[in-house]
Amino acid sequence: MNDAQGVQGDVVTSYKLAPNRTVTAGGLTFAYRDLGPRTGTPVVFFNHLAGVLDNWDPRVVDGFAAKRRVITFDNRGVGATSGTTPKTIQEMAEDAVTFIRALGLELVDIHGFSMGGMIAQVVAQTDPQLVRRLILTGTGPAGGEGIKDVTRLSNIDTVRALFTLQDPKQFLFFTRTANGRRAGKEFLGRLKERTEDRDKAISLTAYRSQLKAIHRWGLERPQDLSVIRQPVLVANGESDRMVPSKNSYDLAERVPNSELVIYPDAGHGGIFQFHQQFVETAVEFLERR
Repeated sequence: MNDAQGVQGDVVTSYKLAPNRTVTAGGLTFAYRDLGPRTGTPVVFFNHLAGVLDNWDPRVVDGFAAKRRVITFDNRGVGATSGTTPKTIQEMAEDAVTFIRALGLELVDIHGFSMGGMIAQVVAQTDPQLVRRLILTGTGPAGGEGIKDVTRLSNIDTVRALFTLQDPKQFLFFTRTANGRRAGKEFLGRLKERTEDRDKAISLTAYRSQLKAIHRWGLERPQDLSVIRQPVLVANGESDRMVPSKNSYDLAERVPNSELVIYPDAGHGGIFQFHQQFVETAVEFLERR
């Protein structure tokens, strides 16, 4: 049975329709969604600051899920996952590994966006045997330039958004050019496509803990990224204000087996603005032998 509505046989291929699931491990109940074909290595998506299940662009998730099994999840204390949100990226990485192992998975690909990319770098170092390939988007290394300023920028743009009755992501994720503004509106529209069984928004306490974790990451000493031996795809917009684009170049230089994609006239959310191109590049990267 083939259904254009995002279900093929028994396989859900549309993020809008993917049911909310839970798995319990290490005293935590993790909320997650799981879609796409059951063949090949699953891709686990690691989320951004304040991100819950409904903050993933359905075009990106669906693009991956057409070819791969995709799993998205809420970090500890975020959305519908239980527990208290950690204040370090390293603890978040431990939770991510706990979640992956709770699903019985022994080998995964990881797509980490922004804060999720920081968590992914740690997992690749602490549990290298768990990770086959890495996609790091809109992110930077420990001690990376400008990462410690994320809190200040987020606060400024949240106030700006309140005064202009807009979503802060319009300012934080996209450029202020005509293209950037249009891409931001389209992205925010796509985030509303799922109308039933939506996730809970992040609490203010959890959000503040995540900001602390990112701030600490920005103040850390640089890590030896040459220990990451997996193939890595690094992608970002050319004008990322949140995690300055220089960090993407830096990551790609320091990780031995990496390639870099930079999108023009795009910011932190470059992979959402150029979702079609990003999905093609990312899926091709994951399917290489």
